[in-house]
Order: sequence, then structure tokens, then C-alpha cells
Amino acid sequence: MAKQILLEVVTPDKLLLSKEVDVVVAASVDGEFGVLAGHVPFLASLAIGEMRYRVGNQTDYAAISGGFAEVTGEKVTILAEAAELAREIDLDRAQRARERAQKRMAQAQAEQLDYVRAETALRRAMLRLKVAGRTQAV
Repeated sequence: MAKQILLEVVTPDKLLLSKEVDVVVAASVDGEFGVLAGHVPFLASLAIGEMRYRVGNQTDYAAISGGFAEVTGEKVTILAEAAELAREIDLDRAQRARERAQKRMAQAQAEQLDYVRAETALRRAMLRLKVAGRTQAV
């Protein structure tokens, strides 16, 4: 069996996940990165994006709404502003959030700051729907 790495996902509210995994893939502001056990240490600023992790043949997903990743040879710590495991995302709530964000964007084009906030909310809602859909297909 290949060596595993500890993945911890932490939000301001709780420790969302602590699990030994084979590989972690997440989205940084500079692009996607993957980590295996023994990886060289680094820090990354996280984008709003999908995180996936694999144990054996099982791949699971999470929606990460920005934050930081700290990687050591033995551990990946995701410090996220907000994070949800795919299986815990409420699809109806995520769809309503997407619709609200789209309406705000349509109304806020004249006010750049509100438009940026609405765009960020839309990206988060779209991510949550994408990640939640991963569990439906499995």
C-alpha cells in the first residue's frame, strides 16, 4: 500500500475533515495543485474551487471558498473561509443562492463593488452545485 498523507480541512467554525488520504488536489489562485505523501513543503493561497481527495479507488469532493493550504511531507492543512463536503451540500439551498447572486449581478452592474460581491457569491454557489453533483453521479 502506498504511503498516505493526513488531510485536515478547517473552517472558522470547525474541523470539517481529518483523514489519511492517498492524494489531495485543490485550486490555488495560481492554478490547481496536487499533493502526495512526501511532497516538498509549501503554502498556497486558495481560490474558490473544488478540492478532491482519494483513498484507494474512492474519490471524494469538497467545495472550498478561499483560504490557505499548508503542505508538509506528512500533512495537508486546508484553512478555509468556508468549506462543505459534497455529500453535505443542500442542493436546493445552493440553487437558491445561485439565483440570488445572478439577480444581484444583473441589478448591480452600475455599482462595481456590489457586482464583485455578487459575482463571488455566484462562483461559490456554482461551485457548491458542481461539487454536490459529484456525489449524485457516484
